[in-house]
Amino acid sequence: MRLAADLHLHSRFSRATSPDMDLPGLAHWARLKGLGLLGTGDFTHPEWFSELAAELLPVGDGVYAYGGVRFVYTAEVAAVWTSDGRVRRVHFLVLAPGAEGAARINRELAKIGSLGADGRPTLGIPGEKLVSAILGAAPEAAVIPAHAWTPWYSIFGSQSGFDSVEEALGAAAGEVFALETGLSSDPPMNWRVSALDHLALVSFSDAHSPTRLGREACLLELPELSYAALVDALRTRDPARFLGTIEFFPEEGKYHYDGHRLCGVALSPRETAERGGKCPVCGRPVTVGVLHRVEELADRPPGHRPPGAIPYRSLVPLLEVLGQVLGQGPETKGVLAEYTRLVERFGSELRILLDLPLADLAQGAPPRVVEAVRSVREGKLVIRPGYDGQYGEVRIPLEERYDEPTLF
Repeated sequence: MRLAADLHLHSRFSRATSPDMDLPGLAHWARLKGLGLLGTGDFTHPEWFSELAAELLPVGDGVYAYGGVRFVYTAEVAAVWTSDGRVRRVHFLVLAPGAEGAARINRELAKIGSLGADGRPTLGIPGEKLVSAILGAAPEAAVIPAHAWTPWYSIFGSQSGFDSVEEALGAAAGEVFALETGLSSDPPMNWRVSALDHLALVSFSDAHSPTRLGREACLLELPELSYAALVDALRTRDPARFLGTIEFFPEEGKYHYDGHRLCGVALSPRETAERGGKCPVCGRPVTVGVLHRVEELADRPPGHRPPGAIPYRSLVPLLEVLGQVLGQGPETKGVLAEYTRLVERFGSELRILLDLPLADLAQGAPPRVVEAVRSVREGKLVIRPGYDGQYGEVRIPLEERYDEPTLF
């Protein structure tokens, strides 16, 4: 069974999250996107867990169904602790082997801190102890460092992270088999760090609204759709089952470059070094971004590809593509109408972006859309890197835009 899986997302019970991040909204947009497997997100939240238990239909071995979409139980947990005189804030993605396993994890984590304040709970516990607590409650669970390079809340982040998985997790480091690269990095950046070669590099959307689902995902070919088959494909990095990842262009991520958002300053790592790490406008330290951190930890040159590396594809979400073609915001009425028309005709967003022959797309899409999709597939883009919490800007070179969304 071939499918695209997006396992890191949030429910409406997380802060700064759309009210449409409920089961109907998730299932509807998963179908539009072409996602065959979703994480539930936020299973640690008591109210969301109750909804999941009431609404999801078990279909076998840790997999559940709702609205024609399959789900597995997932959550994100923030661990905060002090190490070597510094406050560390590291987020972890948790995959649970079904509702019973998720319930056991919840009971264990509730002993540490409040689970009801937010869909992504913050727990005062070292990462090593958090991993041990989760696996003690559900040995088949998986714990994955989330958005691993984000400055503020990740295992390698410049503001509160570490220089290695072993430094961060101690004896529990061996229990971690995967790393989520996050929106601001991609596999080639992570391939430069040889210490990560034993880990599966996974990519998921971290969506806070349903339109963001699938902006990053994993492509899988599973012998059966089960929790065990999913985890084993990722753990073993078997290229026959773990086919690849779908990636944001990392420059578009909001922490790719160094910078200072309040002053509108974005800097490459070299420019930061030339300025002594200070903002040239206000003189305060800049936020060191993902590319800079990768450069600090890298022991290989750019372009290195380790043996057995899983393939990847970098895409621009279809709503962004259509927004640029139409000259409108990506979620305006006209763009959404054209998006819906194209998806209904061709099956799903991911099919349009990944697999659909351009000649077939031309039978139902205006020429500028075909041209834009071709440019995305070929990586012919102009990108202004994101920095200090500001998303980057991707521009698709187009000779002209069309204003009428329904030309066919």
